Amino acid sequence: MNANIGAFEAKAQLSRLLRAVEQGERFTITVRGRPVADLVPHRAESAQGVAAAVAALQAFPRIRGVADAEVADFVREGRL
Repeated sequence: MNANIGAFEAKAQLSRLLRAVEQGERFTITVRGRPVADLVPHRAESAQGVAAAVAALQAFPRIRGVADAEVADFVREGRL
C-alpha cells in the first residue's frame, strides 16, 4: 500500500523519500489531497523480457497479414 504525502512535504523531504523508495517503499504524492503521482522503485527490464517483446512485435505484422511496406506507411502517417 502506498503512503500519501503532500507535494510540499515531498519536496522538503525528497532525500528521505528516495532512500525509502530504494528500500522498496512506495508513495503517492498529492496536491490538495488529490493523487497526482506515484513515487515507486525503478524496475529494470530484464533482457529476456525485452527480447521477447521485440520478437512479438516483429511477428505481429506477419500474424495479422500486414506487409512491411504497410507498416512503414502507418509509421509515416503517425498511426503506429
